[in-house]
Amino acid sequence: MNPLIAQESAQAGAGRHGVGGTALSVNVNKVALLRNTRHLGIPSVVRAATLSLEAGADGITVHPRPDERHIRAHDVHDLATLMKRWPRAEYNIEGNPFHNLMDFIRAVRPHQATFVPDSEGQFTSDHGWNLAADGERVRPLIDECRTLGVRVSLFMDADPAAMPLAHAVGADRVELYTEPYAAAHGTADQAHQIERFAAAARAAAAAGLGVNAGHDLNRENLGDFLHAVPGVLEVSIGHALIADALELGLPETVRDYQRIIRRAAAPV
Repeated sequence: MNPLIAQESAQAGAGRHGVGGTALSVNVNKVALLRNTRHLGIPSVVRAATLSLEAGADGITVHPRPDERHIRAHDVHDLATLMKRWPRAEYNIEGNPFHNLMDFIRAVRPHQATFVPDSEGQFTSDHGWNLAADGERVRPLIDECRTLGVRVSLFMDADPAAMPLAHAVGADRVELYTEPYAAAHGTADQAHQIERFAAAARAAAAAGLGVNAGHDLNRENLGDFLHAVPGVLEVSIGHALIADALELGLPETVRDYQRIIRRAAAPV
C-alpha cells in the first residue's frame, strides 16, 4: 500500500485538521462562475481560496466540469500551486473519473479525489454511485489514484447496504449526498432523514470507510447534521457558503461555519 494511503487509513477515525474532528473544505466553483460572466479575471478564484484558508478553512474543493462552466483547467493548476503554501490544508478535486477528472488527478495529485457520477451536461450533482453497475469500471481508477498517493472518496447516497460495496472497490471514504437531508430540514421528515444518514455513516465506518458529506449544507442545517451523524471527517460546502459571503464577507463566513462545527462537536 502507498505510504500516504496507509497513513490516511490509520487516521480514518479522526479528522485531519478540522476543528471538532470535522474538516471544512470550501468549494470555490461559484466564485469561478461569477468570474466567467466577464473577461476581467475577477473575482479571483485563487484570492477567494487564500482568504478562506487564512480564515481557517481546512481545505479547498473544486469540481472542474468538462464544459468549464465554472472551474477551468488553469484554476485547477493555479490552486495546486497555492496549496503548496498551505501544507496543513487539503486539496480536493471532484468529478466524473470517466470524463476529465483523471487527467487532473495525474497532473496535480491532490490529497483527495472525489468520484462523482455526473453526466457531462448535468446541472448539479444529484445522485450517488450505483456500484452494482459501475463498481468494476471504477475499481481500476481508484487503484490508480491510490498508486499516485491520492485518497479516493465516492459520492454516495445514504444507503447503508452500499457501503460495503464502496469498500470492496477500494475507496478510502464516501461522501454522503446530503440534499435529501437539506430539503427535509425543518420539516416533519427531518428526523427520518437524519436517521438514514446516521445509519449510512455507521455502515461506512463498519466497512472501514471514512465519511465525508456535502451538497446543500448551510449555516442553518449543518450543526444538526453533524450533531446527529457520527464520525463525519469532512464537509465540502460551496453554494451556500459563497452566498453567505455576499452578506458577511468571506473570512467571517468561514469563521462562522467553523464555529458551527465546533458547537456541533461540543458535549451536550
